[in-house]
Amino acid sequence: MAGGALAGDKRAAADLGAWLVFEDESGQGLRPPKGRTWGRRGRTPVVRVTAAISPRVSVAALVAVQPGHRPRLLYRTHRGRRGGGRKGFTEADYARLLDAAHQQLGGPVVLVWDNLSTHTSTAMAELIAARPWLTIYRLPPYAHELNPVEPVWAHLKRSLGNLTKHTIVELTALVKTRLRRMQYRSGLLTGFLASTGLEFGPFL
Repeated sequence: MAGGALAGDKRAAADLGAWLVFEDESGQGLRPPKGRTWGRRGRTPVVRVTAAISPRVSVAALVAVQPGHRPRLLYRTHRGRRGGGRKGFTEADYARLLDAAHQQLGGPVVLVWDNLSTHTSTAMAELIAARPWLTIYRLPPYAHELNPVEPVWAHLKRSLGNLTKHTIVELTALVKTRLRRMQYRSGLLTGFLASTGLEFGPFL
């Protein structure tokens, strides 16, 4: 059922000569993801981190695909703090990200994303309606495996394993560096797309 729905999204993108773009968000705090490492026998390596309640950096990423073009990864970061203010991206933040994607990709966009409340709000609907180059489709509930941005987060978290960041500035810089490296690895992005089990046309 879900695969059939996304097949329709791909046909719409092809009919419009558009980029098919998947979106998702994630967040990372100063407490690093756990990872395997080497250590002396009987002496467990210890990574000292800050308190659990700490600033976080939110990331919204887009994986864009169009037959005959290399896959693209675009992203934006947002600094937030637990327990105070808006943690993640606002409707205006998403609009700016999509405007930047439209400019960089140079064509219409068929966007596939989930049913996050910010994605389905009245304010977001108005922003979408004001962009004639943008067509929206929603992922079925509980279908994260169909979104190629999910393995982007898994790859990012593995690369951050056991790395201590003392400030949100250090963390943000490190996240951007890791994502920037992914942007130049077309084979890696193609692998993320293949992991969904969906069929995409040949890439460059």
